[in-house]
Amino acid sequence: MRSGYSDPRSGIPDRSALCGIHHRKAPRHHSYCLGCDLRSYVHEPPLGKAEDDLTVQLTGHDFLKSLGISMIPATAPDFFTEDTPTAVLVRQVLGAIAQFEKTSLVAKLKAARDRKKAATGKCGGRKSYVEARPETVALAKQLRGERMSLRKISAVLADRGHRTAGGKPYVATAVQAMLAG
Repeated sequence: MRSGYSDPRSGIPDRSALCGIHHRKAPRHHSYCLGCDLRSYVHEPPLGKAEDDLTVQLTGHDFLKSLGISMIPATAPDFFTEDTPTAVLVRQVLGAIAQFEKTSLVAKLKAARDRKKAATGKCGGRKSYVEARPETVALAKQLRGERMSLRKISAVLADRGHRTAGGKPYVATAVQAMLAG
């Protein structure tokens, strides 16, 4: 989890987590904000979707405030402009809820991947040669049964039109992977 600081010991905020918090090109956006003498930053979703880490949200808000830039959610303009105890509470609660939603989603996705892996033996990643090119693997195994070397199998596969996606013959290690699968 990011702390909101480039180096937590330095106390210097990580700019990628601060200005325009939900923008992935934040360092460039931050420089733009300062270069244009920007004083207000309006963002579409309320704080909850701006950044899923509560620490980053609060650090980002405080950092922008220290630069004189006010952050204004389009749906609730008073959440950041006032420093009342209620506004601080609302910021913290919205941030905590967003962090909870992210953690819940991550847990649900992990459980789904685990279920799929238990059911099929695989979840994600590159397809094996057996999955992607079963006819090529079958031919390679047949040729290996005829006691051919890996390089000879590669040459025969290429002669019969079984080549890589780039149109080149398979290398010996690729043939070895086919035979293992």
